[in-house]
Amino acid sequence: GKILHVYVDDINLPNGEQGFREYIKHIGAVAVLPLTDDGNVICVRQYRYAVGEVTTEIPAGKLDTPDEDPREAALRELREETGARCKSLEYLGRYFASPAILDEKINLYLARGLDFGECDPDDDEFIDVVQIPLAEMVDRVMRGEILDGKTQLAVLKVSELLRREKMEREG
Repeated sequence: GKILHVYVDDINLPNGEQGFREYIKHIGAVAVLPLTDDGNVICVRQYRYAVGEVTTEIPAGKLDTPDEDPREAALRELREETGARCKSLEYLGRYFASPAILDEKINLYLARGLDFGECDPDDDEFIDVVQIPLAEMVDRVMRGEILDGKTQLAVLKVSELLRREKMEREG
């Protein structure tokens, strides 16, 4: 395919037996949680064909090339999907979406100090941009209403990061 490549490898198992592994290679991706000064998360809602549902997610996208700087890709996806530019982009870590079958690595970021302009989605993207308070996003994650893994992880990480920042400020 254009995005995914499926492989089957013969392998030697730890017990000396032969086996095989099916896996998918992916170029890699980024996801960015844009947080407004008043504590809202900028999300995108879009129909996802593979699951047959409209999902609420943080802006994300694949790298354009294997050697693309993930930070630059995150800034691009933020602008394209939400129209936002940020003053601060903080790395939150790397996420493996499904490591048993997929080598996709998603680099997660937190964007703060947002300024908004025009969105510029890809030709095949039909998205609605929504703002949801971070506390409500945490509640939705905990109730099982946010099904996208990268969004769940980023929301919970940012919530904890902000809690720690507040504790540090309060001494």
